[in-house]
This record gives sequence, C-alpha cells and structure tokens, in this order.
Amino acid sequence: MQMRHGCGTLLSVTAVLASFCLMPWLASAQANGGQDSMRQACPGDESGLKLPSGFCATVFADGIGHARHLVVAPNGLVYANTWSGEYYNNTPVHSGGFLVALQDKSGAGKADVIERFGETIQSGGAGGSGIGIYKGSIYAENNDRILRYALPASGIVPNSAPEIVVSKLPLGGDHPMHPFIIDAKGSMFVDVASATNACQVKNRQPKIPGADPCIELETRGGVWRFDANKTNQTFSPAERFATGIRNGEGFAIDASGRVFVTQHGRDQLHTNWPDLYPGDQEATLPAEEVMLLKSGGDYGWPECYYDPFQEKLVLAPEYGGDGGKAVGVCANKLPPAAVFPAHWAPNAMVHYDKKQFPARYRDGVFIAFHGSWNRAPYPQGGYNVVFQHFSGDHASGNCEIFADGFAGAVVSPEGAAHRPSGLAVGPDGALYVADDVGGRIYRIVYKGGAAGGGAVTPCPSATAPAGTVAAAAANPPEGTHPDAGAPLPDGVTPEMIAVGDRVYHGQLGGAAGAGCHGANGTGSPVGPDLSGKKWLWSDGSFDGILKSITEGVPNPKQYRSPMPPMGGAQLTPDQLKALAAYVWSLRR
Repeated sequence: MQMRHGCGTLLSVTAVLASFCLMPWLASAQANGGQDSMRQACPGDESGLKLPSGFCATVFADGIGHARHLVVAPNGLVYANTWSGEYYNNTPVHSGGFLVALQDKSGAGKADVIERFGETIQSGGAGGSGIGIYKGSIYAENNDRILRYALPASGIVPNSAPEIVVSKLPLGGDHPMHPFIIDAKGSMFVDVASATNACQVKNRQPKIPGADPCIELETRGGVWRFDANKTNQTFSPAERFATGIRNGEGFAIDASGRVFVTQHGRDQLHTNWPDLYPGDQEATLPAEEVMLLKSGGDYGWPECYYDPFQEKLVLAPEYGGDGGKAVGVCANKLPPAAVFPAHWAPNAMVHYDKKQFPARYRDGVFIAFHGSWNRAPYPQGGYNVVFQHFSGDHASGNCEIFADGFAGAVVSPEGAAHRPSGLAVGPDGALYVADDVGGRIYRIVYKGGAAGGGAVTPCPSATAPAGTVAAAAANPPEGTHPDAGAPLPDGVTPEMIAVGDRVYHGQLGGAAGAGCHGANGTGSPVGPDLSGKKWLWSDGSFDGILKSITEGVPNPKQYRSPMPPMGGAQLTPDQLKALAAYVWSLRR
C-alpha cells in the first residue's frame, strides 16, 4: 500500500485538511472493447474486467471485507487475509474472523462455501495483509504477529488455536503491514516497511532534511528473514535480510528459487521540494520497482530513488540531492530488476508456473497495482494487473496490461469501485485477484486456443509524461448541501470560493485537494470527509480553517499522515484565503 501515503488530513468530519498531495476526480469512461462478444465467449462473466483475447473472469466472491493478500491450497481452497483500520476510514468490520476460507464445490468458478476464522475485532485483532501456506498450515499476519493455523483433515477452517511464529513486529507510521512469502525450505521473508516517506526529521514536511543516520533503518525499511518451521520467534534487528526497501508489499519466487520483491517508491518530490522538482515530476518520479532480493543487499532508501529517465539511482533531496543530478552514495546501492510508472503502487506479485495460461506467461510475474494518489493533479495510474516477462534475474521487455477495469468509471482512490491488492495462482492454473475496496475476489482462466494469440496492451513507459491536469467538475460556489446559500463570512465572496474551487482541484497553486478528499470533498481511503459538521482542529469558522491550512497539521488525531503547511503547496495569500473559503463552503 501504498500504503500510508502522505495525504494527511484536512479539516474534516473526523480529521483535518489532509496534505495536498491530492489529486482530482478523474472520470475515465471504460472502453467497451467488445464486451458483448466477451460475454458470449465467457458465459457468466460479469466481472467488468478487460482481459486479453481468450481469457475469462468470474466474480469468485464479493463483499468479504477489505481483502488484501491471498493463497490457494493444493486442494483448490482459497484463503484471504482482510484488514481494517484508518486506511479504510475505520469502516465497520465484517462479522467473524479477519481470515476467510472460500470453496467452489460446484465447479462454477464461484465460491459457494465461505467461512471465517482467526482473530476478530472483539479479540483485539485488526487483520492484516500477509498470508501464506506451508506444510499444511496457514500463516497469517495479524497486528504485530504472524500466526500459524494447522489445517484440518476435514473441513476448510482450522479447529485449533494458532501458534505464534513471530511476534513484536513494528507497527505504526506510514506502512504498518507485514506481507511475506515462504520458500520451499521454510525461509519466511517479511516486509517491515518504513514508518516514514523519506526518513525526514519531521515526516512529509517541506524542505526538512533526512535524519542522518536514519535510525529507522535499524528496525524498518527492509526485509527480515525468519524460519517458518519455528515458533515463538521475536522480531529484532538481527534477522534483517536486506535493507533500503521503503515498502515491499509484493513477493514472488521464480523456478530457480530466486526471491523478488516490489517497492512502492517515495512520494512528494515536488510537494516537499518545489525548488528542485517541477509540478509534473510529482507524477513521474520516482519509478516503482521490482528488486531481486540478495542477502545483505542495500537498495537505497531513504538516500536514493530510481530515476527512470536517467536509468539510475540518484540522491534524494533530503540527503543532499539537487533534483536528480547528484548520485553520491547511490552509486553503491543495488539497482532494480524492473521498473514501472511512478506511484502505481505494486501491492502484490506472483510468479506464474502453471500450464493453463498460454506458454508466453510462464517466464514472468503478474503484479497487482493498487493505484496511485500522488500523480495528482495529473491523471491517476495503475488500478490494474500487469504481466512482466523476465529473463533470468531481470525484466525482458516492456510489461503488458493483463487485467484492467477494476476501478470502473472513476479512476481515483475515492472513486474506484475496486482496487487490486492480492494475487495467487491455483493448482489448476487459474489466477485469483483480491480487491480491498469491495472485498471482491476474481478468478481468471484461459479458454482460448492453443496458440494463445491475440494482441496485448503494452504498459505505459516508466518515462511517459504526466499528461494534462485533470480538473474535476466545479461545484456551485454556495455548496450543494441543504443549507447552501448561508451568509458568507466577512470578507468572503462567491468569487473567492470559485477561485478556491480551482485551487482545491489542482488548477491553481500547484496542489490538488481532490486527490485525498474526493472531487466533492466527501473523503477517500487516504483522506477524510470535508463535508460534515465535526471539527477537531478549529471551531469551523473561516478564520479557524484558514489557520489550520496555513500552519498545517503535523500530528493529526485521526489519520497517520501529517499535513505540511499549506498542504505542501506554494500558495499566494489570496489563493490561501480562497481555498479556506472553498473548504468552508463544503460544509454549507
């Protein structure tokens, strides 16, 4: 996840103005591309996905909670881990345990038996992302632990208490989850992602240097290795396998036993360092990555980021970087094995090793891109599943977009109907995709000819331009709520609110509030609702709102990510007042 992005919190129903890493509401109409003929070739396919010719999808399950990673047992049973908490606006949790077992008894490509198990909200659980299967047991992340559940000889859910495999994993900060993978020998590689965006002394604040040394790297920002055959292991710096990995959510093991991991690149280069990076580079830097894991490897975070235009790691501005020219210590860091467009958020990865798909899919990985927020105010990207060919330990050629259409008509964090977050391959070769918005699981199979032909859709290059600013439709200056038209505060005019609308949606001032809080200010998974009536940081007056925007919110009460002064934007005094007037109007 991306997972804790620096959107912060704007003065909202439950928090305050979040950072203006925000992006506009993009209406992107889904191309039909022969949906009618697809339905004929794939009866029962109501998934809404766009797939290569010959592939079909079914909605295997729906509404199971915020589904993150998943695995498939040798007998075809599907197991998913679900998550809760701030990232999902603290929405009500599904009744039952956070772990879900799903079985298709009829063979129709849909789960007709669904059972839940494991920790519940009542027992103090919050769920998680990581899940794996090894030697007849389910391994699952919950809070600061990885637990082991023995699978029964009959039935689909465990009937005994779990054992603790690892405990006291670090929590909190921007990336509190612990995805993992287990290899054939039982080595369990666990992502312990960074607590911050770039190890700044004050996280996500403009022009603040990085901590030197970055003490966080002792316990975060890397991959740790434990033994899945043992219990009661305790997290410590000693088990660190590799370092300099900001947020490695997706793992894959190839046929040779090599372990690869994805990386979510850092955020807010322009927002926090506007003198060094023009606005469009917020959307194009740095690249997302897949890295070959090596024992003792250092992949560069927080001192370095990967610039796809120069095809090399360069020095981050928090550590003396000059906007992309200086290399410094980055010359000695390990480069990626594959790169992808910035901020797409690679949340899961799986190596395809079956024969159900055409042969061209057997030498590479599928990657689930959860979708961007930090490309705002430019068009968002990701929200898809791609396939990347590999030749040995590095990418071979450009990736292809394998499955698209998850988001639906609105490709943005707050508007997406579904967002890919987990991948698994079944024993029959089917590909399963989890979605953490609607709790949907898709099952994709190949029903085409042996040739496996058909055109593919290439991924955009990692050096593709940001595009044009994608502004959302303007709201009436008086607002759209029942008491719209209430008297304006002294000094506020409808013209000011109209200007503030443009600032909020990224047309003025180099920032866009819509990305974190939605085009209409009604909130998103990364930013709270601005249209309600509850105030935490002011009395709700124009002056109070203006003060909070001006000073920022370094320690938000409800959302983890702080908001820098003016949301990190370089606003003029008039633009600042106009924005405050617009936020004030959202609640009227």
